[in-house]
Amino acid sequence: MPVSVSPRTFQFVHFDADLIERVATGLTGALGFDRPVAIEVDETTPLARVTVDLGDTVTIHVESGAFEDTRRPRHQSEQATAVSLGRVLLRARDRLVGGFGEAPADDQLTLAQRSAWEAYCAGRLERLGLAVNQQRFRYDFRNRHGFRDTADLAFERLWHSDGLTWGELAEISRSASADAA
Repeated sequence: MPVSVSPRTFQFVHFDADLIERVATGLTGALGFDRPVAIEVDETTPLARVTVDLGDTVTIHVESGAFEDTRRPRHQSEQATAVSLGRVLLRARDRLVGGFGEAPADDQLTLAQRSAWEAYCAGRLERLGLAVNQQRFRYDFRNRHGFRDTADLAFERLWHSDGLTWGELAEISRSASADAA
């Protein structure tokens, strides 16, 4: 399926639209995406938010911080680009074909639900061969679910799972937080 990137030329950051397109094309192929993807990068903000609109074309809105090399501000990191796009593409695929139809809209997710879904996506990306910083996602999960053995077990389950439904993911998230007080 075709992938488009805008803008094609960046004015404020040192990004390469061809690199973004190549990474996204590889991911959509590996994930079996069946519709076109449009990636719109807002290069005017260093924030790292990535959102998606689902339709006939999957439109991904990226704040440039999501693709940035943390050691070189305003420069692109291929790894950050792949992980950021991969996570949002997996969430989109989950919603479209993976048993996540009843999941709340992204802006309605609790922080605990979002961190659980992110851990689930990042673990799958690692199994696809992407270099993913597991400790980053583990720390975020612990911040949302508590620094306890039950939260660590829930994280491990999410990280190593494939084929979860929204109900299963939400239950893992709830059980991880159940004894927090």
